[in-house]
Amino acid sequence: MDLPSMANRPVTDGKPAQRPRRKIDVHPVLMLVSVLLLCAVLTYVLDSGAFQRVDGRVVPGTYSLIPKSFDWWHLLGLGAAGEQARPAGVITVLESIPLGLVRNASLIFMVMFVGGLFGVFKQTGALDAGLDQLVHRSRGNVYLLAPVLMGALAAGSSFLGLISEYLVVLPVLLSMAERLRLSPLYAVAMLLIAAKLGYIASVSNPVVLPIAQGIVQVPIFSGFGMRLAVLAVFLPIGIAYLLYRIRRSGFTKADFAPAAGSLSGRHLGVLLLLGLAIVLMVYAGRTWSWHYNELSAFYLAVTAGLAVIGGLSARVSADAFIDGIKGMILPSLLIGLAGAIHVLLQEANILDTVVNAMAGLIHGQSSWIASLAIMFTEAGLDVLIPSTSAKAAISIPILWPIGQLSGLQGNSVVLAYLFGNGLMATVSPTSGLMLAMLAMAKVHYGAWVRFMLPLTLVLTVVATAFLLVATRIGY
Repeated sequence: MDLPSMANRPVTDGKPAQRPRRKIDVHPVLMLVSVLLLCAVLTYVLDSGAFQRVDGRVVPGTYSLIPKSFDWWHLLGLGAAGEQARPAGVITVLESIPLGLVRNASLIFMVMFVGGLFGVFKQTGALDAGLDQLVHRSRGNVYLLAPVLMGALAAGSSFLGLISEYLVVLPVLLSMAERLRLSPLYAVAMLLIAAKLGYIASVSNPVVLPIAQGIVQVPIFSGFGMRLAVLAVFLPIGIAYLLYRIRRSGFTKADFAPAAGSLSGRHLGVLLLLGLAIVLMVYAGRTWSWHYNELSAFYLAVTAGLAVIGGLSARVSADAFIDGIKGMILPSLLIGLAGAIHVLLQEANILDTVVNAMAGLIHGQSSWIASLAIMFTEAGLDVLIPSTSAKAAISIPILWPIGQLSGLQGNSVVLAYLFGNGLMATVSPTSGLMLAMLAMAKVHYGAWVRFMLPLTLVLTVVATAFLLVATRIGY
């Protein structure tokens, strides 16, 4: 009997062949629900307590425990607990989701209207024609486009406090990445790295600095030079990291064969209106204190203007608007789920307990160690309290007196707060706005963390060096 030929068989070492490992990316909704359930468990483990507050700001030294009821009907979420706190019951957990959606309704509607605006904008053809011209004139050179765009975005967030307003920019960057044959992840990274690093520096951020510096009793916008140095160091590191990852992906300018379309008069009119709208949006937000509701109304007006100038019929405009909104359903839901986590912890009265415990770890440390402790404390709190202004009002009044006892100056406390808040916000699983942007780009959270974590760790090391300098010079 002939033996089977061995010539065409693969050579092995006798070990079973290993299957390639699959990267597990958890659906963002499931991830936030998991965090919500984990927080529900914490309400049974941690004591309930509260600080006294004046005008929404915590009064240091006023923390007191609140008795907690573990009666079975309270655990189910049935009936009121009266003056007692209660852990999160089954109904409480479920109710926190619609409550989170309601509390963030103005932001959610703004996100949906942004989607509708860009649905109409894209339907006019001006987006495609404009991007074709931009990429054609730059010869598809992302190594030129990325630094210029990121510099502008970082300046907006650092000097003007823009962050949620950049939702209107992401669809443009996604379309540009598609033309350059880049992964959507790099479009999101271009926006989030620039915006987050600009916000960390907050050179003259009118949203964060008046709150934080007001609490530590230093002149508003003082310490400008140090924060400008932070921006000058952090942003080039972020840009270099993004370009390095793009180059590692195998991208070259030759990957793009431009097909530059002509810009018609209607296209130019649409682009001009959108540009003027962005300028007015920034001005109104800073001068007239426009917030989500006003911006939502403004986006509706701009959408109507784009449809008229673009020559779209009423039916086509309505269809494009609805199609744009459909793409924002998941981002909107994620914002609501992130809000549900804060609702749950607040209702169980354990947020102040966490702040009080973390403050105790800082007491009695040297000035540099205290500044690092404040930074990491704020990073931990960012998962529980994603809102920058809310976290400042809750935590800084507690951490500032403790920092003073360690020899910290007011601006050093603010700098540590900005570092902790901003660095964690680049990867936090409860950052509703970040998750919304990832969902818009169809980028999995796990893929984003794998991409972003090395940069976050590098910047954390750089931040510790800045805090060392700040404490040494009495900043």
